[in-house]
Amino acid sequence: MVRLSDLDPAIAQHLRELPLPAFETAPWQPGPLLSDARVAIVSTAGLHRRSDSVFAPGASDYRIIPGEVIPAELVMSHVSVNVDRSGFQQDVNVVFPLERLYDLAAAGHIGSVAQWHYSFMGATDPSRMEDTAREVGRLLRGDGVTAALLVPV
Repeated sequence: MVRLSDLDPAIAQHLRELPLPAFETAPWQPGPLLSDARVAIVSTAGLHRRSDSVFAPGASDYRIIPGEVIPAELVMSHVSVNVDRSGFQQDVNVVFPLERLYDLAAAGHIGSVAQWHYSFMGATDPSRMEDTAREVGRLLRGDGVTAALLVPV
């Protein structure tokens, strides 16, 4: 992840001025113990399988990544020039820690790993993503997910 001080000053200023949402309600619910949780990954790394379409600039859609995906099948089509891909190229778990989730499940630290995981394009105005975020929420619920590992990139 790049530091604001390392960015072009105009880009850094733009990021500092992005509006933050205000929530009128607190929809958070206490979850189960992690040892009982079914965990999914939600990433903003612009990840997808090689056979999926790439993310377009400003995309507000998402890609579904199956839990049995082979890491070598994953591609990062994040369009921001501010994203350092070297970590992903060395170890996909930096932005999509699926193998670590399976390790945690095998050790009994989490209950299970979800069947499906999701990736968005991080270089998108979040206000444009509300409909797709709600859709992913419904999909997570349908998969019995009780905890999501949010991996911002």
